Amino acid sequence: MIEPPPSAWEFPPVDDVDESGLVAAGADLAPGTLLHAYRLGYFPMPLERGGVVGWWSPDPRGILDPGKLVISRSLRRSLRRYDVFIDRDFEAVVRRCGDPNRPSGWITEPIVEAYCRLHALGWAHSVETWSDGVLVGGLYGVSIGGFFAGESMFATAPDASKVALVALVDQLRGVDGALLDVQWLTPHLVSLGASEIPRSAYLDRLHVAVNCPGPRWQ
Repeated sequence: MIEPPPSAWEFPPVDDVDESGLVAAGADLAPGTLLHAYRLGYFPMPLERGGVVGWWSPDPRGILDPGKLVISRSLRRSLRRYDVFIDRDFEAVVRRCGDPNRPSGWITEPIVEAYCRLHALGWAHSVETWSDGVLVGGLYGVSIGGFFAGESMFATAPDASKVALVALVDQLRGVDGALLDVQWLTPHLVSLGASEIPRSAYLDRLHVAVNCPGPRWQ
């Protein structure tokens, strides 16, 4: 991994967050800015599609403890259906997650470019599911030590994104202090074992995780 130049921006303290979890708006998506934000417990998401970037730290925060992943019988069968790869086509995964036809889409071209830059430096990874040589699902996010911030996932075949999540959890399972951040809970994530913890507890765990040795990503 290559540490980029430090951010030119200073973020306000988390105590300044509003009820929605919004900490600040503006800044840029340079690699140093993104890493600085994640290390503080913030993540970027535009306030509206194509608009100013907001920086968020919701309370409570959604996480998925690797040891609490729920694998149903049908998902267990799906694990044998797909081939799984790490970083085989990172950009394709981000672009598929950013399909403008998806409801509530927020991944714009600047977001795609920003995370591809992070990936080139070794800080962002994709977990991908393939079927007969075709990319059918996956997820991507930011990895700092034992911390992984899941940004988005997609699937065009049954359980394809869930299989990618199982593979991600397998990467993190042997990492002491691992923290898998899912930001906000959805019914889909709850069904897989995700839960919420207070922001203060999240920040305590984040401090430990970013300073732990991370997975080997293979």
